[in-house]
Amino acid sequence: MTRQINNGSNIRKFGRARRLGERQKPSLGQEQAAQSAGNSSTSEASVAEFPSANRKPVAVATTLAPGPTSRESTLVREIKGSIQSDLMDRIDLAAAVSLSQEELTEQIKDVIAEILAEQKINLNHTEHNELVTKVVDEMVGLGPLEPLLADDTVADIMVNGAKQVYVERHGKLECTDVTFADDRHVLNTAIRIANRVGRRIDETTPLVDARLEDGSRVNIIIPPLAIDGPTISIRKFSSKKLGLDWMAQNGSMTPEIAAILRIAAASRLNVLIAGGTGSGKTTLLNAMSQMIDASERIVTVEDAAELQLQQPHVVRLETRPPNLEGKGEISMRDLVKNALRMRPDRIVLGEVRGDEAVDMLQAMNTGHEGSLGTIHANNPREALIRLENLFAMAGFTLPSKAVRTQIAAAIDIIVQVTRMRDGSRRITQITEVVGMEGDNVLVHDLFTFEYEGEEEEGKVLGSYVYTGIQPRFMPKARYFGLDRELMQILHGEEAA
Repeated sequence: MTRQINNGSNIRKFGRARRLGERQKPSLGQEQAAQSAGNSSTSEASVAEFPSANRKPVAVATTLAPGPTSRESTLVREIKGSIQSDLMDRIDLAAAVSLSQEELTEQIKDVIAEILAEQKINLNHTEHNELVTKVVDEMVGLGPLEPLLADDTVADIMVNGAKQVYVERHGKLECTDVTFADDRHVLNTAIRIANRVGRRIDETTPLVDARLEDGSRVNIIIPPLAIDGPTISIRKFSSKKLGLDWMAQNGSMTPEIAAILRIAAASRLNVLIAGGTGSGKTTLLNAMSQMIDASERIVTVEDAAELQLQQPHVVRLETRPPNLEGKGEISMRDLVKNALRMRPDRIVLGEVRGDEAVDMLQAMNTGHEGSLGTIHANNPREALIRLENLFAMAGFTLPSKAVRTQIAAAIDIIVQVTRMRDGSRRITQITEVVGMEGDNVLVHDLFTFEYEGEEEEGKVLGSYVYTGIQPRFMPKARYFGLDRELMQILHGEEAA
């Protein structure tokens, strides 16, 4: 008896056909198994999109990619290849996309059990569940990547074509035994990712930035730009809500540095987080945002939404690329301008890398204190130079001194994060922007990380040194009642 899901959708095709007396498709025997094995050399997966009145449309692969991965048992792999044709013939895709993944899994489990019974294949409970999981992952998930996405030790996933998948664990890259069937299999996975967030990836748009449902960042580039096959890069975000205390416990900073950053966020300082690719800028931005009061209205602006703010009053904005006619693009600058009209208490920019820098600086100088953002730079001084260059790229012809004056007035502190050679991420500098001295922006370091060597295992050792300079943001800390705590950190024994 076919199980009915609470929304009335059923993925089986044959229920109505059998009642009408139409010829039933024969069960798979040796002929079907041989045909399936013959088709296993290539994956002809395509993607179908069907709207649903009450559910978000999802992409469903119309064939199952049979490509092996060593994570699957040999038995499950062989059975998945032998039943795929019969399984897809029995599934109504229009009904399948209207179901949640949990509901789809339950119905797929019933259909697979029926096919296995017809073919007289016996599986134990574990093997049956593994088979169902693999089938559903191929249909609505990311196929071979699903085990890596579920692995909390994996920080990055890098797919270099069908036969090479790397991951980053504990700051180190390692090659996995995960593979795809072929480049078409990789491409269909990429299409499914892009479709979920309203983006497209094809020959006319061969590169795209997207995100997964959990906020993980995805970059996709396909041939002809990617010569060796479709390439997918996934920057995972932990399901755990990482705070400053957690980062201190894991060596990214000391508890005293965490307290300084906590005071900076609570005192509504404008903070710019600088660092290279993969240095942990977004992670630190998420951690610092936890210090924002729950009563404040926060507007986030990002290219691909990945910030995970925990406050109740958060408005998330995301850019939109142009359509095929080159129209309809909504840029970061457009969103920053719009955010200023939304009565924000704070504006958080995922990354400053274009002409939106102009509007961000103007916002920081016109009452939107406590704004946060990230920028690619190797040190705080370079971060200021990059801001000045972005200002010039926007087409403004203001004198350099005028631009630097605006930057000096807008930014309070710059936090430099660095990926160390042992793979760890650390805060290496906390620099305060003091003001102008002649035509130059005057800055001074409050804390610096000094390298002291490494352990036998290669772990980098070092300590934070307070420079002894009194922070210029002390009056703001005093206004928020945090000056005593700040003085204790700076001048107590723990300051070193």
